[in-house]
Amino acid sequence: MAGLQPAPEETQETALHHGRLGVIGIVFFVVAAAAPLVGMTGAVPVAIVLGNGAAAPGAYVAVGLVLLLFSVGYNAMSRHVTNTGAFFAYVGRGLGISPGVGSAFVSLVAYIAIQLAIYGFFGAVMSGQMAAQFGIELDWWIWVLIAWALVTALSLFSVDVGAKVLGVLMGLELLSLIITALAVIFQGGGPEGFDLAASFAPSNIFAGGLAGSAGIALAFAFASYIGFEATAIYGEEAKDPHRTVPRATYLAVGLIAVVFAMTSFAVVSGLGASTIVDQVLEISNGLEDPAAVLFAVASQYVGDWMATLMGWLVLSSLFAGLLAFQNSAARYFFAMGRARVLPQRLDRVNSAGAPMAASLATSVIAFIVIVIFVVQGLDPVTNMFFWFSGLAVVAIVWVEMLVCLAVIIYFRRSGEDKRVWNTVIAPVGALILLALGQYLLTSRFGLLAGTVTEGVDPSVQAWGLNLLGWFLITLPFILFVIGVIVGSVRQNKENVDAVADLVS
Repeated sequence: MAGLQPAPEETQETALHHGRLGVIGIVFFVVAAAAPLVGMTGAVPVAIVLGNGAAAPGAYVAVGLVLLLFSVGYNAMSRHVTNTGAFFAYVGRGLGISPGVGSAFVSLVAYIAIQLAIYGFFGAVMSGQMAAQFGIELDWWIWVLIAWALVTALSLFSVDVGAKVLGVLMGLELLSLIITALAVIFQGGGPEGFDLAASFAPSNIFAGGLAGSAGIALAFAFASYIGFEATAIYGEEAKDPHRTVPRATYLAVGLIAVVFAMTSFAVVSGLGASTIVDQVLEISNGLEDPAAVLFAVASQYVGDWMATLMGWLVLSSLFAGLLAFQNSAARYFFAMGRARVLPQRLDRVNSAGAPMAASLATSVIAFIVIVIFVVQGLDPVTNMFFWFSGLAVVAIVWVEMLVCLAVIIYFRRSGEDKRVWNTVIAPVGALILLALGQYLLTSRFGLLAGTVTEGVDPSVQAWGLNLLGWFLITLPFILFVIGVIVGSVRQNKENVDAVADLVS
């Protein structure tokens, strides 16, 4: 890193507002990004039918434990690096500026992709809901553009305003899930009572093998957690970031894991563990309407009003996810503009301390992609949602693996943290398990993204991807290489002082 000058001093126009977020505020953003209600209505029924049946709740616990292990090294780094670029800064500090820039390109596209996926799903659900409930017939993209305008406006307010909005939406969402789960528990379960072994015994969780049904369930579980790692993105806006970020990370992962495990176990128990696959298929009409499964349990054990409420809360959950990922992507744009690997104007903030230029850049990209999908007549769910969500989760897991490697190398070189568990054992274990998770995601990518060769059954055959599928799973590598090249070029220019922000 010789020859790099110190990063330029912050000014009022380029500094995020410090001390705006506490632990709970950051958790709001992160859990909102994970969208538990959307996962429960969309991913869990699929994981039950195509995956390991009654043991799907255990798959969510297993993945939660892997991500808690990842959080150990991630949090160790957060105590020494406070940067809104998060992965960008962590990989840059451990592996060097060029890999750091490469990881930033991958992370940025991942967050933009998952937001686009949510836009597609939101448009489809909103269009159907408004038509069914009020007879308002509007194309999906009209609702998307309304949401896009609201998200853009909210992202330009102070970050604590967004946290308050997310707090209300997320609170209602979690409350509906918890009430439903507790209702099943307090009523003694369904026709078979409770069978903890069926859902949480390791022999059942991994039944069918990683190349089979267990691997499918675990792949969907990994996809459901995307967004938890965004805690460090808000480090510069946090109160006492060296304490706030680690606490928020552990709390967010733990909360997401508990909600998914408890609610999915309530669904399994409420319908009956031994017949859960047949029940889910019948209620969801062969998985054409997976949300009907949770709604059916809510109606039976709480009341029809809860199912109706959940139908609307799915929309608020999606909107909360849109705002959360808007903030995540904008802060990556901000960090990359500040580091001069993208246009410097992206590091401008407004009077509220929000990264205005970066937020607008995020919104412009989303708008362009939405227009392309509309003009091409592509479907908001089978195309926009599945393609972009598959890309996002694969990209994020690759960067998480890079972070594990960066943590190991950074602390081994610097000696700033002597805790072997935090800086060696946990990161190595997380790296191995994340690599296994990535194999599950890529080998079952056709099932996640709907990009399989014609005639292939993705629930039976691994891989079998069409050309688009192969492009999407290799795109993170392409972006990483592009980022490495950009990072190398920036290092070799005379005015590279801002890039040193990664290692300062």
